[in-house]
Amino acid sequence: MAGNTATGPAAAALTEVAEGVHAWVQPDGTWWVNNAGAVVGRDGVLVVDTCATHERTRRFLAALDAATGGAPVRWAVNTHQHGDHAYGNSLLPDTAALIGQAAMREALLHDPIFEDCPPVWEPRPDWGPVARRLPSITLDRELTVHVGGRRVELRHPGYTAHTPGDVVAWLPEEEVLFTGDLIFHGLTPLVFMGSVQGALRSLAWLRSFEPAHVVPGHGPVFGAADLDAVLAAHERYYRFVLAAAREGAAAGLSPLENARAVDLGEFAGWGDAERIVLNLHRARADLAGEPMDLRAALDDAVAWNGGPLPTTL
Repeated sequence: MAGNTATGPAAAALTEVAEGVHAWVQPDGTWWVNNAGAVVGRDGVLVVDTCATHERTRRFLAALDAATGGAPVRWAVNTHQHGDHAYGNSLLPDTAALIGQAAMREALLHDPIFEDCPPVWEPRPDWGPVARRLPSITLDRELTVHVGGRRVELRHPGYTAHTPGDVVAWLPEEEVLFTGDLIFHGLTPLVFMGSVQGALRSLAWLRSFEPAHVVPGHGPVFGAADLDAVLAAHERYYRFVLAAAREGAAAGLSPLENARAVDLGEFAGWGDAERIVLNLHRARADLAGEPMDLRAALDDAVAWNGGPLPTTL
């Protein structure tokens, strides 16, 4: 599996991408290994996402505490429902207001993986002593949080993309955009709990912010000079998945057969290439107008991969 050479919790680093705006980047961004961040104002801190496990979230919050001189965390936002961005929520201070999109809150409430993670990853994830903590404040399309003189705009695209409840955090003055998993920088995008068509549509929306600094959900932080190339690569991948799904459906192939028949081409070198199976499951389900079978999709990804999906948890 492709990835950066530095891996594991110790390789994570807190980087100041603009004055008082921090990105927590965890190499190599594979399964369950996300990016998070924070915005520091005069009266406290807004955290953008937590991490999958107690230990990883503890490291993130400890690094943030050291960088800010112990400034209190008063707000937090989850960019979407997935556990690598939300299972560490219970480590946030009880007094912190937790924000999420309405569909995200509902999905986290009913997330079956939190209590019973299927044995499809190696090593099998252990979240540690965390509890399911849901947002206490929800938004529909947008909400502005004023963080001690800083304006943080929380925006939902208005449709299902990576998930039904995606939120970006946009700082218009600092021109920093936290995208959540609408962007996987250097890794295979994952859209099996969302919509491939919606993820494709979201790319123009992301470009419209014209950010100077982008903190993706996974992979390295990047700037305006790389934005078009990153979005173009995502576009090519999503169009590739949609075309492969249509061809597979026309040929009467199962999603796994469909995945085995395609040549990944330029995308073969991206980390977590087995996500082609999951993304085809989603695209095929949407073409048929049917719900996707989550467990069948995961089992097919393991079969395509020749064994459990690797993670560095």
